[in-house]
Amino acid sequence: MQYQITHADLSLVLALERGRSLAKAAELLKVDVSTVFRSIRRLESALGTALFVKSRKGYLPTDTAQALAEQAERAEQALEAARIAMTSGETVVSGTVRLTCTEAVMHSLLLPALAAFMPNYPALSLEMGTSNTFANLSRRDADIALRLTNTPPEHLVGRCLGSTSYVICGQPQWRERLDAAAGSVPWIAPDDSMQDHPTVVWRNQQYPGLSPRYHCSSMSTIAQLVSTGLGVAALPDYMVDALPGVDALSGPLPGCDTQLWLLTRPDCRALRSVQTLFEELTPRLRDAML
Repeated sequence: MQYQITHADLSLVLALERGRSLAKAAELLKVDVSTVFRSIRRLESALGTALFVKSRKGYLPTDTAQALAEQAERAEQALEAARIAMTSGETVVSGTVRLTCTEAVMHSLLLPALAAFMPNYPALSLEMGTSNTFANLSRRDADIALRLTNTPPEHLVGRCLGSTSYVICGQPQWRERLDAAAGSVPWIAPDDSMQDHPTVVWRNQQYPGLSPRYHCSSMSTIAQLVSTGLGVAALPDYMVDALPGVDALSGPLPGCDTQLWLLTRPDCRALRSVQTLFEELTPRLRDAML
């Protein structure tokens, strides 16, 4: 009969994965070192596989141990949420929500909004990732997406939180050269992974012979290069104020206005954790887009 993993087994693996030594694991578990040693050997024998490899850096987890440790952390979070629920009453919002957005949206819009309300929900956990596509929601790898798009997928539901314009921006020393001849200044632009980005379409139409000097895979990286003075770029207006020493060098670029959408799958919208994030994020992100 296949061995059935217990909560004690998960706690053991997690302690050794975190401590990387028998002594530290024993301290975390409040037992002696010999107990940890015997328990790990007993568990490895029961599972028929090695869980840790001893090296100069300590006890290193195998892939199996890493997977068990991840499950142990989830169980730990669930227990903590249950404790909070017992002390806070039925109104507590708990669980884990997986959220995805681009790097630029995360740093400029999402993180400031989360900082304003997440301390009020100690039992609510977020797993956050960055991506430029909707595929992760379709594959159920995420529950909520924050996306800049004018055509949100029909299979997702959500709210439009406002619209952003794009402007050419850079340090002030580029203004005169840009006004005289756009091709005389170094441009920083999205790479081929974002070839359909509205600013790329605009640039190809407005300056078909212009060849950017720098290409980047994210708008956040583009913004960083602009802030160092390496050149000019078209960036969303909500990012410009946060870039030290950078000015808007143009008005809104025609045809580039893009909506910000807060989206989820239909099967997620009834979840209390998702509903809470929608209600908390909506007003703060709308204000940030004004």
